[in-house]
Amino acid sequence: MNVSFLQELLTSVAEQGRQLLPRSLRGSGREDDIAELAGALSSNRGEASGVAIASELLRRYRSLDPAGRLDFLKFLARTMQPDPAEVARAAKAYLSGPETTTLRALQRVVESPRIEFFRRLNLAPGATAEIVKLRRDLLATGDPSLGSLDSDLRHLLASWFNRGFLVLRRIDWHTPATILDKIIAYEAVHEIQGWDDLRRRLDPDDRSCFAFFHPSLIDEPLIFVEVALMDDIPGAIDEVLDEAPKNGDGSRTPTTAVFYSISNCQEGLRGISFGNFLIKQVVEDLVKERPSLRTFVTLSPVPNFADWLDAALAGSDSGRFVSPEERERVAVLSDPDWASSEAVAEGLRPLLLRLAANYFLTERAGDGRPLDPVARFHLGNGARLERINWLGDTSVKGLKSAHGLMVNYRYELKDIERNHEAYANDGYVTASRQVHALLKQRAKPRAEPTTTKLLQIARLRPTKSGAEQPEGG
Repeated sequence: MNVSFLQELLTSVAEQGRQLLPRSLRGSGREDDIAELAGALSSNRGEASGVAIASELLRRYRSLDPAGRLDFLKFLARTMQPDPAEVARAAKAYLSGPETTTLRALQRVVESPRIEFFRRLNLAPGATAEIVKLRRDLLATGDPSLGSLDSDLRHLLASWFNRGFLVLRRIDWHTPATILDKIIAYEAVHEIQGWDDLRRRLDPDDRSCFAFFHPSLIDEPLIFVEVALMDDIPGAIDEVLDEAPKNGDGSRTPTTAVFYSISNCQEGLRGISFGNFLIKQVVEDLVKERPSLRTFVTLSPVPNFADWLDAALAGSDSGRFVSPEERERVAVLSDPDWASSEAVAEGLRPLLLRLAANYFLTERAGDGRPLDPVARFHLGNGARLERINWLGDTSVKGLKSAHGLMVNYRYELKDIERNHEAYANDGYVTASRQVHALLKQRAKPRAEPTTTKLLQIARLRPTKSGAEQPEGG
């Protein structure tokens, strides 16, 4: 059925059903109206009036200010709970006679009434998108008292946004402008600098973008991935983003598909993973189109590395990471221009790469998994940590968050399941020999000027004409 026709039909049902509502629920202007509507929706059995109540409730929720929305969310968290007495009776009956009927009765009373409330709320036209926004509001509060409400919402949304309902669409230069505008806005890894930059990422024959959509959010991408088809594994983002537009010549036979940006678009769907399905589906589609592709890798950021390093060096056991001489060298990272000097950068290179290998291979969060969120995602999908790239991203953002480091995760199709199992069962980080070798890479003692002094020299390096200019322009 045509989606727009279905929306019009539901809207018509809602308008007709609104006439069936008690006058007290048609909008008296009182602040507690929305709570009355929630109660009416939970107890209502009529389909038409249920659509009308759900539509009116969502309309009033949208009209609330942030404080009013928080009060309503707290109302839902506080009032819609399973009845302890009914749960106790059903549990006792099941323990006395563990049969299908008693099990079903127990399951019915244990389920949170909020689950049915949101199912009924979803009857309204456009309700799915509004419920996603409601969860976005919930997450933005950071209020721990809303934890049970969030759990119910996450459970429902994970079901509604099951992979079976998602549609994979290629995004290209001919995609409607409304969607392209959202791709620019939602890009979370490498900012898109306007329409010309977007065209460089979409129009060439060796650049692609794919996104998941849901039938209830027709023009709203859920997640998208940008792909570059290349001849080798890139070590720097400029190798991907600075490519000139191609003329559409399909004669090249690229061997490597590079996933260089994966962006989640809907904050209200945080914690509901689509990325693993997206990558697998895109790989399948690309292989069909380009049989020459043999290597599938990412070029990924390391968003938490700089923060981890600051904390590690400030800790009481910082000696296990760096020697006193190395500590002085790494201090230059506080200068935003350190990467502009080749001498300074090369002096730091072995030290930072070793620290990065330590960060990925030995450091763990409280749950025994790697600290880095991007690593957790790709390793959990069965990828291998292939390479840590020196000065892969020298943008302001890249230097601030990761001291310029980027990472390649490799999806070796024959090893994905084995890598996934090792990570899921034991938290094991599958990494290449090259990455493991970095752990042994100790900087040699140097009878040279300190890194700080080198930076000063680089900044005041005289030119042939006697003027002073930074090394490297």
